[in-house]
Amino acid sequence: MSFSTSWHNLLDNVEEVADDATLYTPLSRKAFRVTDVQEHRVVIEFEDKDETRPLQRDQFETLFQRVNDAHDGFDLDRLPPDGEPYATVLSLHPRFELNDRESTLTETETSTGSPLVEAQLSAEATAEADREEPDVSVYSDALLLIDALERHDPTDLNGMETPALVNLYTLLSDVQRNANDLRQDVRSVLLDRLHHDRPVSGQFGSVQRTTRRNRSLKDEETVLNALEAAGIDRERVTSVDASKVDDALDVTELSESDLYEIEESEYVRKAEVDEAEKETRLQGLKDQLAAADEDTEDLQEEIEELEDRIDDLTSFDSASSFHTKSGGES
Repeated sequence: MSFSTSWHNLLDNVEEVADDATLYTPLSRKAFRVTDVQEHRVVIEFEDKDETRPLQRDQFETLFQRVNDAHDGFDLDRLPPDGEPYATVLSLHPRFELNDRESTLTETETSTGSPLVEAQLSAEATAEADREEPDVSVYSDALLLIDALERHDPTDLNGMETPALVNLYTLLSDVQRNANDLRQDVRSVLLDRLHHDRPVSGQFGSVQRTTRRNRSLKDEETVLNALEAAGIDRERVTSVDASKVDDALDVTELSESDLYEIEESEYVRKAEVDEAEKETRLQGLKDQLAAADEDTEDLQEEIEELEDRIDDLTSFDSASSFHTKSGGES
């Protein structure tokens, strides 16, 4: 299929994307929306920037050719820094499939649709969406902790009673442990989706993949023999003290791996926290709770009024009944 045909097919599919749909770049996960579709370009707007950006037809054609030339899928890591939106938009074409876990864009006969398009729920639909209690320990512990913090003043720990401090400490410990367990589970999944030097942003912050380097000395005999062969007396590092070994490394041609067992592990490092966004969200939760309290008070007042009316209608006053009956008979 020629690019001209594919281009018009792509434009048709882009125009079918809902106006309120959010698209994401495949590596950095930056959110954007399509604001206009024109004959020679697609205009987008990033949600974190108040500016539009045109994606040109000729750039799509270049990416189209590179994907066609790649036998096992085009590696998205080869994209230039400003090329990610092109891959996302091209994945809207029914014959192109983007695998965001393997970071590839492939031409296929059976595309399953782009995983980088998220239709936004209307405010009404969002409000009606059911919220379910998650089956994770940290959830219930966190609710208990919130309750404890609301009932006691954590800014005046010295003024708290000992049992209250014990409860608070216990809950803090439970939340920390369970939150860390869940954090590690989340980290394991994120590691498969993150790429080095490409921070990925969410609503409250961003993360990036980083390599942590750990090292430990090899067995003593191996270290001493290697140093002795390099002209370092055993006595200088007899205890195989790490600092002495490092000093020896500085004056020899031995490599670090000759003396140390080096092990690298990868982890997700918190790169940024959006405190303003967190404050906004927290304030929203507080407002919802306050509104719920007001609704509850109004309902309670209505119930009390109704109970009073029922009491008035069903109460039995013997004197009143007698006089009414007598008056009717006279």
